[in-house]
Amino acid sequence: VSHQRTDWISIHSHICHLLIPVLGPQPCFHSEKERKHGKEQLLRRQESLIAVAFSTAQGFVWAGKPLEAIPAALQALRFSSQVFGSDSLQLVPIYLLLAEASTGIGRLRQAAKYLSQAQWIVLQTPDCSAALQSKLHRGLGLFAIAEGNLDQALYHLANDVYLATSVFGLNSVEVSGAYFNMANIFFQQNKKDTANSLYTEV
Repeated sequence: VSHQRTDWISIHSHICHLLIPVLGPQPCFHSEKERKHGKEQLLRRQESLIAVAFSTAQGFVWAGKPLEAIPAALQALRFSSQVFGSDSLQLVPIYLLLAEASTGIGRLRQAAKYLSQAQWIVLQTPDCSAALQSKLHRGLGLFAIAEGNLDQALYHLANDVYLATSVFGLNSVEVSGAYFNMANIFFQQNKKDTANSLYTEV
């Protein structure tokens, strides 16, 4: 019952009206033009459902409610896999979000699986954008922090800074998250001058 309640609060109350036309029986079309239009309409509905599920999950993570984020992110993953394929780059941000939420509730083993999946997709895609690679390194960095592996975290966060800078520029807001996390690590290591320098950069 508690799982059902969490699921309802997290996502199903938001997407129930979208599920019926997507999961219900599809109409029978008599012409190629109607079939094409029907497929396009179904795709738009699926993409809309994915967007709602992903943004809902992201909202819960940002609000500090990682447990509530997971059912919504799993719905986004399910429909993204159907629409784009199980090895599509479209799934990477969802895996990263699931990893962050899983880490937030202490399920580090599950988080590691999600991160491995995201990393595998990126490695299998030579033309993966630097922006997405940057997000992957940030996810790996945050996971390393949660595990207490600060040197590994700094390695990934430095890659995050490098990749984000190459896309958005040195003074972009997109780079500030990695600087901030690195500053926190240096502060923990009692390297306060370095930490303060990075906080100033942020």
